Amino acid sequence: MKTYITILSAALVASTVSCSREEAKTEEKEELPVVTVDVVHSKAVPQSREYTANVEAENLNNIAPATPNRIKTIRVDVGDRVQAGQTLVTLDSSNSDQIRINLEQLEREYNRAVQLLEIGGGTQQAVDQLKAQLDAAKSQYANIQENTVLSSPITGVVTARNYDPGDMSGNLPVLTVGQLSPVVKVLVNISENDMADVSVGQPVSINLDAYPGETFSGKVYRVYPTVDPASRTFGVEIRIPNPGERLKPGMFARVEIGFGERENVVVPDRAVVKQTGSGNKYVYVLHGNKVSYNRVELGRRLDNAYELIEGVADGDTVVITGQSRLADGVEVEVQ
Repeated sequence: MKTYITILSAALVASTVSCSREEAKTEEKEELPVVTVDVVHSKAVPQSREYTANVEAENLNNIAPATPNRIKTIRVDVGDRVQAGQTLVTLDSSNSDQIRINLEQLEREYNRAVQLLEIGGGTQQAVDQLKAQLDAAKSQYANIQENTVLSSPITGVVTARNYDPGDMSGNLPVLTVGQLSPVVKVLVNISENDMADVSVGQPVSINLDAYPGETFSGKVYRVYPTVDPASRTFGVEIRIPNPGERLKPGMFARVEIGFGERENVVVPDRAVVKQTGSGNKYVYVLHGNKVSYNRVELGRRLDNAYELIEGVADGDTVVITGQSRLADGVEVEVQ
């Protein structure tokens, strides 16, 4: 009887130990992080960059006299449309009147000298001297006229006024006139790495805060031939059709320029993990039953995915859920 009890007890102990081991294995297996994965591939991804700039008039003219003078009248104000050749400002003409009187006197003296020479009562030298003085006086008078009556050289809109009638003109222009049609322009600075991918005539998309949800089309008009050694960028001038003059100088613009396509790996956005305390981005890549912690460089956002410049290879299997319990080299269970 004692022998039977002893054997039964031993059997129970062995059974208990075996169950404990099985439970330990089950618990160990259950402790593996459970993840879901996806296989990623390279795709042709359109390449573009966004730049910020301010809208500028196609041409901008500062209306000012060559020398300081008293302003008599200003015939336009900010926002007024003006035509090429239209008189905008008149200045004090006292100097002009005196020069005009002197010019008229010289003209009379010259005519008399010519008449005397014709009847043999004068000399050619006297005529030539008066002719030189008359030509100089005419040039001086024309210059004074240009600086007492200021006209607009272009058709456009008055964008600035810096003086009032009665003021003495100074360093600032009296008025500024901007040409807003048929086009306006923006200037952007582009990295020298993209210089080979920009060309005159290239189409460009422009969005403005003033017109949310609306995209304007423009074209590259000029590519500056030199690179700024400080910023390592070069200038690009883009012109935008402006029917109705809806686009105004100073408006904030976001300019998107396309640079063709490149073959890069595309991963679901859920696969990208941001490292706490830094701006670094990582993706967990599955190798067998373990994961590696790969630092990646993001390219464009593509709906619910990201283009990767580097960090993951074509055909890799990446973790898309369950990253919170992972670290480099951790063994996982794939769901």
